[in-house]
Amino acid sequence: MISLDEAVTARLESHGQRFEVLVDPDAALAIKRDEFEGDLEDVIAAEDVFEDASRGDRPPEDALEEVFETTDPLDIIPEVIKRGEIQITAEQRREMQEQKHKQLINRITRNAVNPQMDDAPHPPERIESALEETDFSVDPMEPVENQVDDALDALRPVIPIRFDEVTVAVQLPAEYAGSGQAKVREYGDLEREEWQPDGSWIGVLTFPAGMQNDFYELVNEVSSGEAETQIIRDEDDINTR
Repeated sequence: MISLDEAVTARLESHGQRFEVLVDPDAALAIKRDEFEGDLEDVIAAEDVFEDASRGDRPPEDALEEVFETTDPLDIIPEVIKRGEIQITAEQRREMQEQKHKQLINRITRNAVNPQMDDAPHPPERIESALEETDFSVDPMEPVENQVDDALDALRPVIPIRFDEVTVAVQLPAEYAGSGQAKVREYGDLEREEWQPDGSWIGVLTFPAGMQNDFYELVNEVSSGEAETQIIRDEDDINTR
């Protein structure tokens, strides 16, 4: 379950009765779109249906039976969300917008590069500063993934930016290969790997281009700075880092 501070109220008025449930805002939107795939108990603040959630008043059971043909809260809660309206206060809207803004900046930073700077990653501060120069505004009621394309369209006149992936080959010396490769291989999609006769490990991984700096920090950490890496652009063009 979630805390009351994290929840919003979904309200349905039917048959002269009011029904309210307390739910995570993102989960409520997913349920309303028939896109929710999680566990309902993880995204509600109370396994209960209220007549007035702020007072804790509950509707009569016969009203639940009349409207929903059940008194089971876990069956009723999704119906209230789907058929009703999601109520959020101005403060909740502001907090949701701030949270979505941070998530959007993080998503763009992880995936975006500067095509005019040899596909170097954009720092998050640059993304945020550029976004402030546009008229783009994060919608607190829309999933972040649905807003990325619009944000990129707004950013392109301000900074050179595009989404890309990068493929990197890394070689870990034998003394670090055992424990190090286990961490490195989880960073992206492992395209191929080889164990060398000297005990060293070579892996080729593909991951969002904006995550390059974090990747190199990880590689240096697990190898005490003794690993070698290469950016693979194509079979005939290998840029040694």
